Amino acid sequence: MAQVQGLRPRPLPQALLFTLAPTATWFLVRPLIAPAPALPALYAAFGLSIYAFLSSLYLVPALGPAFIRANLKGRDLLKAYDTSIPESQGLVCASIYILLLILFTPYAFSESITTHHDAVQKFREGLVVNEFPHHQLAIYLSSLLSLLMATMLGFLDDVFDIRWRHKLPIPIIASIPLLIVYYSERGATDVVVPIPLRWLLGTLINLGPLYYAYMSLLSTFCTNSINILAGINGSEVSQAVVIAVSVILNDLLFLPWAFGFRIPLPLHVTEGVKVGGVWSAGMAYGSRILVERHLFSLYFMLPLLGVCLGFMYHNWYPARAFPGDTLCYVTGMAFAVVGIQAHYSKTLLLFFIPQIFNFVLSCPQLFGLVPCPRHRVPRFDPETQLLYPSRAEFKEKRPTALTVLMLRVLSALGLVELAFDERTGAVVSTTNLTILNVFLLRFGPMREDSLTRVLIATQVCGSLVAFFVRYGLAGLVYDGNRR
Repeated sequence: MAQVQGLRPRPLPQALLFTLAPTATWFLVRPLIAPAPALPALYAAFGLSIYAFLSSLYLVPALGPAFIRANLKGRDLLKAYDTSIPESQGLVCASIYILLLILFTPYAFSESITTHHDAVQKFREGLVVNEFPHHQLAIYLSSLLSLLMATMLGFLDDVFDIRWRHKLPIPIIASIPLLIVYYSERGATDVVVPIPLRWLLGTLINLGPLYYAYMSLLSTFCTNSINILAGINGSEVSQAVVIAVSVILNDLLFLPWAFGFRIPLPLHVTEGVKVGGVWSAGMAYGSRILVERHLFSLYFMLPLLGVCLGFMYHNWYPARAFPGDTLCYVTGMAFAVVGIQAHYSKTLLLFFIPQIFNFVLSCPQLFGLVPCPRHRVPRFDPETQLLYPSRAEFKEKRPTALTVLMLRVLSALGLVELAFDERTGAVVSTTNLTILNVFLLRFGPMREDSLTRVLIATQVCGSLVAFFVRYGLAGLVYDGNRR
């Protein structure tokens, strides 16, 4: 009974609302007051991110009963109780996120509108736009359209429970508006060749249609990689939070700050990361284009972080709300949008190191070499309240020689645990090929919230490695500011 009572909505402190709402309003009003700040839209984006946090924090529990009445509910597979929990509440978060991005549109282009109509243009540090940026507006609106399509397709996935082999290419459909506008605006399809290969391929190589295939595959990976690494309370949204924070920190290094400092790195091949000074922040080096690209990224990432933090409060163990596939689709597409439109896809992929590892590990199950159950979540023991590695059994057919070889290699690396037939010695089962089961194998059984904390710590370590590679080792492969 205590467990059921524990599922009541978490308390919402009223002091938080009365403190943050005026703060968010001030950030929204400040760009409209003269003298305006150097980057007025950034103030508005920060204010809207606070509203995104408050909206998801208060609307998710308020709308939960409506989802249950619509039969959008489920049982927590890793709990002993059968209480219905509202599912697909990522739809609430996605709706808040997209609505705020639409409301943000005048702020993103207000400086351009002002200078377009004024005969005397005032100089501002950081960004100076002399004409209305139709190109940037088209990119912004196409990004919104892709997010809308991702929301729709994610909700359809939640309702119809689409199988994995049909689910994988769905994000390609959501990326179509992005790709069409990119093509219409004659977006660049050239890539910089790494220094060791320039003797063979030259400095630049034009990929042409392959570049569009790469962009569509990037959106597919960002979306599905978060969706695959799921199943425990807080796992999906915590991944989105850590990646969003990492992207925001990377973007901030490129903005024109009025002060400067240097981040030393333990390498003799680099002088570290220099931050600060107008047009000298991070790796901008006086490039207006770089600053604009990373501002575009911040406009999308700040509200995303806010809405995810608000939902995380209700999705934390024990969860009062489930995100469904909708949240995974929207967050993944948001990361793909900024990676493509701000032209730092390689840096973005570095922040997905745990997801890349989990995807590669999952490939034998995703492509049918190993049986793939509908849910690959860890196994829950009601008596101990601990999670144990779940297993996939070879019931219908025996594993092929290639499958056995792969599983034995993974077993030797300590990534899976195999069970053998005592009489024939054949492999009869293996632990499911997910990073969550690897954690349980290496660290032993643990509570669900502890496993989520291990996942978050792994994601944070992955981001630290990403920053080290991006700013410490990239100079060995690329010259200048190549990402």
